[in-house]
Amino acid sequence: MTEESFRALAQSFGGVAAEYDRGRPTYPGELFDALERLSGRGLKGARVLDVGAGTGIATRLLATRGADVVAVEPNGGMAAQFLASSPGLPLVRASGDDLPFHDGSADLITYAQAFHWTRPELSVPEAIRVLRPGGALATWWNVHDETVPWVRARAERMAAALPDHYRGYGGISEHTSHFAPAGLAVERVVMRWERRVTVDHVITDLTSRSYLASLDPAEREPVLAAEREATLAEFPGGWVVEPFTLELVVAVTPA
Repeated sequence: MTEESFRALAQSFGGVAAEYDRGRPTYPGELFDALERLSGRGLKGARVLDVGAGTGIATRLLATRGADVVAVEPNGGMAAQFLASSPGLPLVRASGDDLPFHDGSADLITYAQAFHWTRPELSVPEAIRVLRPGGALATWWNVHDETVPWVRARAERMAAALPDHYRGYGGISEHTSHFAPAGLAVERVVMRWERRVTVDHVITDLTSRSYLASLDPAEREPVLAAEREATLAEFPGGWVVEPFTLELVVAVTPA
């Protein structure tokens, strides 16, 4: 992907920030239990930077667990939605590639659904600089579980309808491969969970995906209409049980 295409996809979230906040899945409590276990410290009182915070879905959960959390978000539309959805939580407009924080000032840096929007050759050294000794970088992704037939069929339709746009999350290991060579101790865990939502909710979530958000409305709407029809055929009652795999990778700096 060219730098221009990469940036265009990243910027596309600003136009669908409200849909992102309404439609994207949250995270189960087990994720934060595992995060505390693998990072070696509790979240309560921890100084946390939530990078690529988006509309604050993970930021709010980190704050609920008692973290002293600051959101970091470069996109103007997403930042505006964050401020509307997360009153009282601090926000800094910046990216993971250039963190405007002092050396050794954070216990934990998190990238919820966001690390693949950084340049690891920049973001990993920046995270190490800002983390205290023994601090941790943590990144995680909710991924639709394509071992489930209807989910796999939807991915195949997306790939056929949008061959130049749809990519999925197949490169998670590639994104995190920079951690160990940088001297970090890496651990990972994969968990499975599901949510029960309406068909409308599923379509709202799809609207917020970069491969659709980056399209003109005239291109996007027929794809969404076809997906609504296919999802209703699969779930005629209007309620969808949507399965996810959730991969967490935690990389700890030397103490």
